[in-house]
Amino acid sequence: MTTEATPADLGLVEQARRLREGLTTSTALVRASLERVEATRATLNAFRCVRADDALAEAEEADRRLAAGERAPLLGVPVAVKDDTDVAGLPTRFGCPGDIAPARADGEAVRRLRAAGAVVVGKTNTCELGQWPFTEGPAFGATRNPWNPGHTPGGSSGGSAAAVAAGLVPAALGSDGAGSIRIPAAWTHLVGVKPQRGRVSGHPYDDCFEGLTVNGPLARTVADAALLLDAAAGPHPRDRHRPPALDASAAARRDPGRLRVALAWRPPFTAAPAPLHPGIRRAVSSLAEALARLGHTVEEARPRYGLIGLGFLPRATAGIAAYADRHPDPALLDPRTRGATRVGHLLGGRALRAARARERHQHRRVGALFASYDVVLTPTTAAPPPRVGAFDGMSGRRTDLAMAAACPYAWPWNVLGWPAVNVPAGFTGGGLPVGAQLLGPSGGEARLISLAAQLEDALRWYEHRPPAPPPRPS
Repeated sequence: MTTEATPADLGLVEQARRLREGLTTSTALVRASLERVEATRATLNAFRCVRADDALAEAEEADRRLAAGERAPLLGVPVAVKDDTDVAGLPTRFGCPGDIAPARADGEAVRRLRAAGAVVVGKTNTCELGQWPFTEGPAFGATRNPWNPGHTPGGSSGGSAAAVAAGLVPAALGSDGAGSIRIPAAWTHLVGVKPQRGRVSGHPYDDCFEGLTVNGPLARTVADAALLLDAAAGPHPRDRHRPPALDASAAARRDPGRLRVALAWRPPFTAAPAPLHPGIRRAVSSLAEALARLGHTVEEARPRYGLIGLGFLPRATAGIAAYADRHPDPALLDPRTRGATRVGHLLGGRALRAARARERHQHRRVGALFASYDVVLTPTTAAPPPRVGAFDGMSGRRTDLAMAAACPYAWPWNVLGWPAVNVPAGFTGGGLPVGAQLLGPSGGEARLISLAAQLEDALRWYEHRPPAPPPRPS
């Protein structure tokens, strides 16, 4: 006996199709989304703020437009955005405590989502100023992993990841400055796309974190992620970076051809040892074998990262300082944030300019690998998702070392500004999700998306769902 699919079972593409064909209504989908958000508030805590009344009013308007024959890519579909993105009338708290004034206008990415017809049901939790691979803080509590609520969903886009993995929304927007889309996607069994720098506008936060941070989608399937990326993509007139246009949805339907894949186990140099968890090694090895069965050539290789961290630290801390300096009461911020802010002020002059100038050399050095290979495959993280509270009480230095040990693979592609896609790689013996990342050169999103879609068709990772409803944490 087959059972009727519930809204929680439906992805972005399917919800949009059913709305176009009159098989459901936006009001029904949005109401179901809001009910799931409320039902999981005590267990997952994925949202910082919810637009219940406004979202339902917008859903009713979407139903009127649909009934009148109007069509748009996401007309009437509920989505969520991370709380580092401006939504008119709501504060952009970015994980911080304190009294933050409401945004006067939508950020460019939200404006484009609305233009595509999407209904933004709320803003998802993120750690303070997006610094850490966990989504916890005194301002909002802990966001928990739908697969095991004793563990973090990752960060800093952990609220968006938890919301999508648990079926609260079919897809959500996150941001990635050092893996902040890819890490939570890996730890919640999702597809997460870090696009090329400039693909999705961060306006009004231009050149976000000195060019490290980009916005992108989290979803259960490649097609869903591609559809959200297409809807959100495009520059604001003031944006510095403007990559050539991309049709991500078309790429998700296209065969990637036979590719040369470099399997890279060794991360770049950091100040902390980063032993690879054996369950992750097994999962990524299995993914590499799947690529070989699909006809791709897979060989172990090593990108020449050099001391790429010298280009990361000044940019990251300068970005933290720029946000912290805008906070109405910086004394409320985490001591680790205040410490990073001091470093950012210290490195914000000559060291920052040198870090930005070094990027062109880093492009040549790391990009030399793409003379021999089309795609790089690495683990997304070195460790599975830590337990909630694992970073509590740590100093800034200890937190940084623990982060570097758990998540050493993702951040170099932020320095380069190039695209990357996390794909689900499986589970540890304890049932925790882990991921692998497909890395490409400048402008390489289409190939990465095509390859991810081919892998998804072979491995059908979207068939695995977390327990629903999630159990209350002990």
